[in-house]
Parts: sequence; structure tokens; C-alpha cells
Amino acid sequence: MPGERYVLKSPTLAIAGQDAQNRPVTKYSVRLLGSSTELIPLGAVVRVIDGPLDGNRLVVVDRVGKTVMMFTLDIRERCERLDDDGPPPAQI
Repeated sequence: MPGERYVLKSPTLAIAGQDAQNRPVTKYSVRLLGSSTELIPLGAVVRVIDGPLDGNRLVVVDRVGKTVMMFTLDIRERCERLDDDGPPPAQI
């Protein structure tokens, strides 16, 4: 559901955007077929921006102010849902 936050229990790949010079946006990015993949580290917190987590599709998530896409399967199997009332865990 949009707005839900999740903490990663294992490093996970996401599809990231590129900067104005068409370069990957982080040192953990690898360019692949016109897009780049980004390794989101263990313990990182992501917030779902759109879409339900059912099926096997990509959803847009926010990670520290950066928008990336992750597979719903990765979020369901490699993440743990955070309560909205609690403080966010430390970012790695």
C-alpha cells in the first residue's frame, strides 16, 4: 500500500534513474539496458509510493529522497514492514 515503510533484511537490487549526463546516480549503480540497477543495502528503509504489493510487478519506492523501482516479490520476501508510529531505524 502507498505510504507503508519497510526495512530491508538483505541487500536487494532496485532499478534506478540516471542524472542529467546519463550516468548512474550512485556508486552502487550499474548501467543495464538503458537503466541502472542499484544495490539497496541491508537495513535501508524504503517507502512505497504507488501500487499494492500483490502479484509480480514493479512498484515505485522512495529511499532517502530518491525514487527507485523494486519488485513486489523482493519487498514481500526481503523486507519487514515498519509501524508508521515508530521512529525510523538508522539509515546505512
